[in-house]
Amino acid sequence: MSAQSDSANKTTSRRRFVLGAGVTAAAAVAAPAVQAQSGPINMRWQSTWPSKDIFHEFAIDYAKKVNDMTGGDLKIEVLPAGAVVPAFQLLDAVSKGLLDGGHGVLVYHYGKQTALALWGSGPGWAMDANMLLAWHKYGGGKELLTELYNSIGANVVSFPYGPMPTQPLGWFKKPVTKPEDMKGLKYRTVGISIDVFTGMGLAVNALPGGEIVSAMDRGLLDAAEFNNASSDRALGFADVSKVCMLQSYHQNAEQFEIMFNKDKYNALPEKMRAIIANAVEAASQDMSWKAVDRYSKDYVELQTKDNVKFYKTPDTILRQQLQIYDEVVKKKSAENPLFKKIVQSQIAFAERATRWEQDTVVNRRMAFDHYFGQNAAAKKI
Repeated sequence: MSAQSDSANKTTSRRRFVLGAGVTAAAAVAAPAVQAQSGPINMRWQSTWPSKDIFHEFAIDYAKKVNDMTGGDLKIEVLPAGAVVPAFQLLDAVSKGLLDGGHGVLVYHYGKQTALALWGSGPGWAMDANMLLAWHKYGGGKELLTELYNSIGANVVSFPYGPMPTQPLGWFKKPVTKPEDMKGLKYRTVGISIDVFTGMGLAVNALPGGEIVSAMDRGLLDAAEFNNASSDRALGFADVSKVCMLQSYHQNAEQFEIMFNKDKYNALPEKMRAIIANAVEAASQDMSWKAVDRYSKDYVELQTKDNVKFYKTPDTILRQQLQIYDEVVKKKSAENPLFKKIVQSQIAFAERATRWEQDTVVNRRMAFDHYFGQNAAAKKI
């Protein structure tokens, strides 16, 4: 090979190398770098409940559903209240990314935006918690909640779920028979119920669930409400009181909240976000089934093992709750346009839904009395 040919080949090779390098560099600029996910995505959550509360169990139940449904590609670890932040600071912690998500109730964010309490604190315009969730999904509530969180700059994605049965009026030193019996009592509640019971003449203190019993034991509270037979029994209410008043309008239609940090949630693959949303609804139904089983068992044991006496809240107290709630809502609506907007949406849905329910669903009291009352027909079958 001549020196001239060798020189020409080297020149051609250099041109090919430069051209190839240029194409490679251009492709690198045109295509953004994509980092492959190595191993599962891990999320650290916190609930707003003590580890011994059935509510924390509900949080773990949801996490397990997601972990199982994603085949382990997403792993949610749920810590109990106080592990990272106090219960009432969950929203801030998730919004800032200190936690990836959490499990609680919207009413715990009442201090951030009073309208958040409309997801569960109050009589629910005669709806139960499941009907309020129906409003959330199909009646405009989901969009209003997004607007609400945006109004306070909360960097979260929220999934209300898990309809709760009507909550008791609470635990007292002795039965209350009329509104006057409650005046002056140091009482624990949360959300709009703070305003309602304050209007009824009580001295109200909002405390997380894990702090209530010790406050009653130390005399800092005369009475308190939390939620249900299982939670109340596990938290030790029967150790500080033997009187529980059942039925109340202060939290007639509450549900839980599953919350994700928005940036963390939006970074998930679309398929994983779909699993999360569907797991919410699966966990919602499972929670309500488990509640029927466990609450009813603990209701019996509170009476038979812990010697608790249960009393129905008098109608005079229930009527006063409704009257004062209306006054509170009018005041909050005048102060907060978004509060008023949500109230109007809920009322429009409730008027239609509750009328259908009242006209359609048979009252089960007659059947209960037939099978388990004095006639006890069930014992004859």
